[in-house]
Amino acid sequence: MITRKLSLILLLSIILVACNNQTTEDSGDQMGNPTAEEILSKNKDADIFLLNGVVYSNAEDIEWVNEQELTSDEEVGEIKKQTKDSKAFENYSATKLPVGTKLYKPVKKGDIYIVKVDGKEIRYLGLREG
Repeated sequence: MITRKLSLILLLSIILVACNNQTTEDSGDQMGNPTAEEILSKNKDADIFLLNGVVYSNAEDIEWVNEQELTSDEEVGEIKKQTKDSKAFENYSATKLPVGTKLYKPVKKGDIYIVKVDGKEIRYLGLREG
């Protein structure tokens, strides 16, 4: 009787372990938002900036972003460093936006920011996982 219970427990343990689909660090799967390093390794000419740990990418070619009715309401900061060195990226760093470029957050529009360069408004979309 005890042997049957132990066999049943062992069998259930094996089944539970086999059904576990969690990934390990060695699998290469990562959770979280894309980093500047990941983006620049795929596209060294990417037009991005980093704000509050989120990478924002130029969205001039994304139709639904440009169709949004937005106004550049609240200034949230400005670009402090221009670099293509992904290891030197920190908040308020950009690959193409000039130092001093103002960043604006439209009211209630999620992960879209507006910048103004030479009188032109450019929208940037946050790159978030999920």
